[in-house]
Amino acid sequence: MSEEENKTETTTPEVTEETKEPAAAPEIERPAEVEEIEEEIEIVEEKFYTVNLRDVWNAPRKKRAPKAVKTLRDFVKRNMKVDNVKVSDEINREIWTRSLQKPPRRLKIRAVKDKEGQVIIFPAKAA
Repeated sequence: MSEEENKTETTTPEVTEETKEPAAAPEIERPAEVEEIEEEIEIVEEKFYTVNLRDVWNAPRKKRAPKAVKTLRDFVKRNMKVDNVKVSDEINREIWTRSLQKPPRRLKIRAVKDKEGQVIIFPAKAA
């Protein structure tokens, strides 16, 4: 091979289907809003609580937010007398907004029990 052929081979990359950029992925639909989810739940019992999280602040700084979630679940289990408790995304965001090290001192929550005995914790809405 001559030098000219080598130069043309190395300088001109071939465009194949493999090297083309893939088409943009279709947009993923967002999950339904929480209000719609709340409407679907058949509410058997609903209670409002103010949960004091002062004991969480005695934990090491790097473990405070996870301990706040555990404390919240334990509080609801004890007061609603159930074993299955879920924390909604809104409450989880409230706990984690100020990072791992600074959870809130207290939370106002709304605990909703459905007919299956499952409790979901939502933030208390201002009346």
